[in-house]
Amino acid sequence: MDRLIPTLIVAAVIVVLFALMWLGWRSRKHRQSGIPAPEAPAADLKLSSPPVAGTYVATTLAAEPLERVAVHHLGVRTTASLGISGTGIVLDRDGVPDMLIPTADLEAVRTDSGMIGKFVERDGLIIITWRLGDTLVDTGFRPRHAADRAPTLNSIRQLLGEDS
Repeated sequence: MDRLIPTLIVAAVIVVLFALMWLGWRSRKHRQSGIPAPEAPAADLKLSSPPVAGTYVATTLAAEPLERVAVHHLGVRTTASLGISGTGIVLDRDGVPDMLIPTADLEAVRTDSGMIGKFVERDGLIIITWRLGDTLVDTGFRPRHAADRAPTLNSIRQLLGEDS
C-alpha cells in the first residue's frame, strides 16, 4: 500500500507527459497545414541506378533545423531507399507514402553529422535542400553503407548541375 500512491503519481505524470507531446505534435501539424504534400513518384518511373538502402531521417524547415515538418509524414524517421531518376530523387519510405523530390525543386545538397533526431559520424548524413511549394526544406538521408554516400552525393550533384 505504501508504494501504490507513488506508483499512481508516477503513472499519472507519464500519461500527462505523453498527452502533452501528442498535443504539441497535433499543434505543429495544424501550424504547418499550408505546406503541400510532396509529389508521389510515377508508378513506371525508371531509376538511373539501383536504389541505395538507408534511413530517412526527417524533413525540417531549412531556416530552422530543429523545426521538424510534421505534415504528410515528413517528420517520421523510417527505413527507406533513395533512388535517382531523370525527374528527381525518389525516396521509397517504409510505412508511409513514397515521395519524389523533382529536379526543378532541388536547391542544394551537403553532408553533415546530424539533424533533428539523428546524429552520426562526421558527414554521415546527406542533407538535400529543396522547395516544397513555397517552403524551403531540408531532407536528411543516411545510407546504410558508408561506401554508398559518395556515389549518391555525386548523383544528386549531377542533378543540380554541379561538378562531382
